[in-house]
Amino acid sequence: MLQCIVVTPEQTLFDQPADFVALTLYDGELGVEPGHAPMIGRLGYGELRVRRDGRVDRYYVEGGFVEVLNNVVSVLTPRAVPADQLDQAVLFEQIASVKMRGGTTPEATAVRQRTLDQARAQLRVAQHAHDRASR
Repeated sequence: MLQCIVVTPEQTLFDQPADFVALTLYDGELGVEPGHAPMIGRLGYGELRVRRDGRVDRYYVEGGFVEVLNNVVSVLTPRAVPADQLDQAVLFEQIASVKMRGGTTPEATAVRQRTLDQARAQLRVAQHAHDRASR
């Protein structure tokens, strides 16, 4: 059994046992089962899945780091949101609004792209959770 801990600057979102944890890394996806080798990874914008007893809980995670050590998966992230709290309509509006804004400087362009990447990742997580819930 794994122990999965998710911490944001505001709170410990959860600390619970898990059979399997999947995370979006900066450059791919990581799946963790009991006995996984120790590691530290940089998180990207995307989905965190925590499976226990056949039930899967889904969260949107906005970057940060993960450490796997001695069957403990520690996630440190600036933001984590349960997937069922993401509003697809709001995210579609946010994406449309950001697309309409132009970047006049390299810094503004980078902020625009990061905002788009975050909103698109949130939308993917929300859609995936919605698709799973409607089955």
